Amino acid sequence: MEYLPASRSVSLAELRHSPDAVLVQAGSGPVAILEHDRPTAYILSPHVFHAMLERLGSDLRLAIQEGIASGPSIPAELVFAQLNTRYADDDVA
Repeated sequence: MEYLPASRSVSLAELRHSPDAVLVQAGSGPVAILEHDRPTAYILSPHVFHAMLERLGSDLRLAIQEGIASGPSIPAELVFAQLNTRYADDDVA
């Protein structure tokens, strides 16, 4: 079975049979929903989901700030022009 980033898992049949019990399990962490022993979905409580979004937003803001602090930017048009020139030369060879 592949890696599951969840401490609990249930089968799709279990979810169909007792969705309320699965939602209770998801109160403190993700629950992997398995079909044929492979994850098909994850159920998260609203609290865990919002905490994930906050963390992702914080990480994204930090990455943007690090990029800004790393020095001057290069215009995308210049980068694409250089790539087009480079790969156009490779096509000829």
